[in-house]
Amino acid sequence: MKDEQAFLDVVRKEAGVELNAIQHQAVTTTEGPLLLLAVPGSGKTTTMIMRIGYLIQVKGASPERIKAVTFSRASAQDMKDRYGRLFPGMMPPAFSTIHSLTYEIVREHLRRLRQPFQLIEGEGKDGEGETSADGVPLQKRAMLRELYRRLTSNVLAEDQMEEVTAYISAVKNRMLSREHWSQVKTDVPQADELLQAYETFKESGYIKRLMDYDDMLTIGEQALAEDEALLRRYQERYDYILTDESQDTSLVQHAIMARLSAKHRNLCVVGDDDQSIYSWRGAEPSYLLRFRDIYPEAQILYMEQNYRSSQEIVETAARFIERNRQRYPKRMHTANPSAEPIRIHQLGDPYEQARYVVQQVQQAENLAETAVLYRNNASSILLMHELDLAGVPFYMKDRDNRFFSHWVTQDILNFMRMTFTDRRPELLERIHLRMSGYISKHQMAVLRQIDNGESVFDNLLTHVQLKDYQPKLLEEARDTFREMKGMPPLSAIRVIRGRLGYDKALETMCKRLGYRKDFLLAMLGTLEEIAGTQETMEAFAARLQHLQSALGASRARRGGQAVTLSTFHSAKGLEFERVYMVDLIEGVVPSSADRESEDLMEEAARLFYVGMTRAKRHLELLLYRRNEETKTEESGFVSRVRGIQNPQAEVPGGGVRVSGRSGKTEELPPIGPRTITDGSELSVGMELKHRLIGRGEVTSLEGDTVEITFSSGPRKLSVQICLEKRLLERLG
Repeated sequence: MKDEQAFLDVVRKEAGVELNAIQHQAVTTTEGPLLLLAVPGSGKTTTMIMRIGYLIQVKGASPERIKAVTFSRASAQDMKDRYGRLFPGMMPPAFSTIHSLTYEIVREHLRRLRQPFQLIEGEGKDGEGETSADGVPLQKRAMLRELYRRLTSNVLAEDQMEEVTAYISAVKNRMLSREHWSQVKTDVPQADELLQAYETFKESGYIKRLMDYDDMLTIGEQALAEDEALLRRYQERYDYILTDESQDTSLVQHAIMARLSAKHRNLCVVGDDDQSIYSWRGAEPSYLLRFRDIYPEAQILYMEQNYRSSQEIVETAARFIERNRQRYPKRMHTANPSAEPIRIHQLGDPYEQARYVVQQVQQAENLAETAVLYRNNASSILLMHELDLAGVPFYMKDRDNRFFSHWVTQDILNFMRMTFTDRRPELLERIHLRMSGYISKHQMAVLRQIDNGESVFDNLLTHVQLKDYQPKLLEEARDTFREMKGMPPLSAIRVIRGRLGYDKALETMCKRLGYRKDFLLAMLGTLEEIAGTQETMEAFAARLQHLQSALGASRARRGGQAVTLSTFHSAKGLEFERVYMVDLIEGVVPSSADRESEDLMEEAARLFYVGMTRAKRHLELLLYRRNEETKTEESGFVSRVRGIQNPQAEVPGGGVRVSGRSGKTEELPPIGPRTITDGSELSVGMELKHRLIGRGEVTSLEGDTVEITFSSGPRKLSVQICLEKRLLERLG
């Protein structure tokens, strides 16, 4: 063992690591529970690795008795690699993800019960792989899709699949019982019934117990709770436990780590409540805020110095996130020099925005140090298209092929195929529910039996029994398809959306099946933009194929000379000299759903903060005035940045800025005739509107606390804060 100073001298000399006072304290505070709150760019990974080295070299801990749990396999490998560089030749501790740890626990537990199990995660496709006796696929997504079809007689679209899997993860990770599943919001109809069918099938629909990644956690936690010998064995295996990115950890994950560290209580939790952005899949940032309630003897350390970004970015981002109320009172700061103010640039529309980004990126000296960040994956396709046209190499952080396989894209291609020949019933069958004519499934079945090589429309008009209103619609559709032959692809898409009734059909489907209309219309807009660069429908189809291939090929450019395209979520942990944040309009950042509650708005602000703090020196915020035919509104988060950089700036929409008691700059709406400005106006039974949450009824008043029952449930709020921020309005 070395003494502390000798250890620090060696790593300073050989690895060039110089710890600041708080980092030093985090490294050397080894016994008992510790919460280490680390702002972006504060060197938390280096600090964690130094702490492990200190435990081994100074405290004499055995490496195999130290457990370091990280958020993902990539971060576990990164930490292991950094450890090897800082402490070459020294045996590493057990780096792993929470899932790999719980898999080990579950495997041992189920073997003792003599219960065979099978993992159902993976990339299996419909119609491939193993199935149960009654034909249900034994792969998670295919299984969910088949169970949903049996339950509702509808197809689970890819975007709905993402929402369903997030819904299931949230339910499992929050450890919710059946009666509380409704607490997790989802737009997918009958999602709770699907989850019930899914759980029932996994437990009793096959000879083995079927298990997904979320089940690893819930079964693992349950095993530790019920099997004392198993719990004792794992408790005695480790003397020190560290968890990274703990703000993204769920209740069930926290419960597992609490059980494992219950005897020695040497638990080091590293995270940042200001970067908690995964509540939609079950992350529970409130755990960090309640850490002292769980561990009264815990020490809490604040790593507040940012080594990554310029003064302008750090100071603006710090003041931006301070407006959130559910957080530890940190103040990020930096000793880095000044660079340039954060730039805000407004373009005409999303297409002009994409072209502007390409122009700026082409001027970058180092593409590997340039990133474009967005809220939704759909934004990446347009950016990729423009970058590819300009010959700018890119790396797509989130490999998402859903755009190309999505039913909207396939619909447009199938409509175009019908312009080449209207004699293929199987083509019409794919789109007949998406166009004017109201062709029923029964009529389509009759048509499929006719094999005379004639026009499908002529066969419908001649050989199939129709409703009185159908002949005229079918004749118009037939004539329209024939007129479209050889039409440029952009004109063809507009005819499909208008004269052939595709937009109207989409609206009906959104109401009936819960699809997001704004998402589908954005897809159509992107398809139109791509089509506008091609002369023929064949060239348009080829262009889509090319972009799909380019998306796959982009993975090979990781770490190379290429622009990084990433969602805000996936960019966490990354850093770049130049960052462009795009689509910063109301309804996207924050989304309409974010506006439904203060909790969601605070998470949306954290997501914006994560995006800002990826930048080292150059940060640009981009928005546009209109989307299709709709006028857009600047994101309130952009307005907040404007106000921080220029406190005298006007707020879009007529609001004013004031400095609150905390000294923070805030944007307030104007006082209207219904704005409640005095607490005496409130009374039990009063119906009112909360600007962020919606309509509600006052159910109790006690001191500064008002309880209001909204459609989402009761909420207790501070009267003073509601009045200061002009959040409440009288109804009527």
